[in-house]
Amino acid sequence: MSDTAAAQHSAAWQQIGALEAELSEQVLGQTAVVRQLLIGLLCGGHVLLEGFPGTAKTRTVRRLAAMLGASMGRIQFTPDLLPADITGTEVYHPQRDEQRLVFEPGPIFKQLVLADEINRAPAKVQSALLEAMEERQVTAAGTSHPLPQPFMVIATQNPLEQEGTYPLPEAQLDRFLLKIKLDYPDRDAELAMLQLVGREQRSGWQPAAVVAMAVVETAQRELLEVTVAPLLERYIVDLVMATRHSDSYQPPLAGALLAGVSPRATIALHRASRAHAWLAGRSAVEPDDVRAVAPAVLRHRLLLSYRAQAEGLDADSVVAALLAQVAIG
Repeated sequence: MSDTAAAQHSAAWQQIGALEAELSEQVLGQTAVVRQLLIGLLCGGHVLLEGFPGTAKTRTVRRLAAMLGASMGRIQFTPDLLPADITGTEVYHPQRDEQRLVFEPGPIFKQLVLADEINRAPAKVQSALLEAMEERQVTAAGTSHPLPQPFMVIATQNPLEQEGTYPLPEAQLDRFLLKIKLDYPDRDAELAMLQLVGREQRSGWQPAAVVAMAVVETAQRELLEVTVAPLLERYIVDLVMATRHSDSYQPPLAGALLAGVSPRATIALHRASRAHAWLAGRSAVEPDDVRAVAPAVLRHRLLLSYRAQAEGLDADSVVAALLAQVAIG
């Protein structure tokens, strides 16, 4: 894309835009969530969805998979889950002339994997998932098995119910490109939801058109052509550096963090900003693109101090202070 018009006339851009519009019609009142989910898809990153029960987390992922025609695996995480339950295991297959073990793939071997209530998984299961997310492969009995491409994990967790859960370690949280927070829909969206459910109960639902995964791969290549000015690249790095030296800034940022975010966050902020600009039909990143994706990129990577928690600060308020205090240039 050499200019805005090129982006607007890209076939991939038009099809992804149609996908976004249809998904927004299926998940009412969550247009910002849909946009962020597509940013994760276009960046080839994993996404953590956090929302109250019944806010359409599972529905969103199922609808997205159907619209992409992608293979989908769903894993319901429970405390008694074993690593082999998600990765697969070697099964004994007796043959006429030989006896051998054959690897039977688990539900992780899909293009789109819904990891439902991921924080209910014990440490060993989370470690197995970590390898799949980072290395795009699964190791069983010393043999590595590549996962299908493209591969994306969309994990969900409930912010209210913490009994019987295992908080995700920082190393695994860092593997998620974005953490998206879902809130309740407003009154108009909830009324429209009743009508939507009624129509689906009468006539069912089929996607208006399936966007082939090849289109997504084309869009991912087009993202590489979105330019980021050196001034904005310095701004992205300055935002990250501010998390590591928060005491140099004014309250509430000063003293709010125990540790800064990793270089992986710098890369994620850069990639997500380009995806946000591409979805808006622009060939260059603007400051508003960086600010728009910063909360979802940073909120799960920040380690708040005890003082910040005692003062009632959360990750989003710290990110807001970060954006307010770090200047461009």
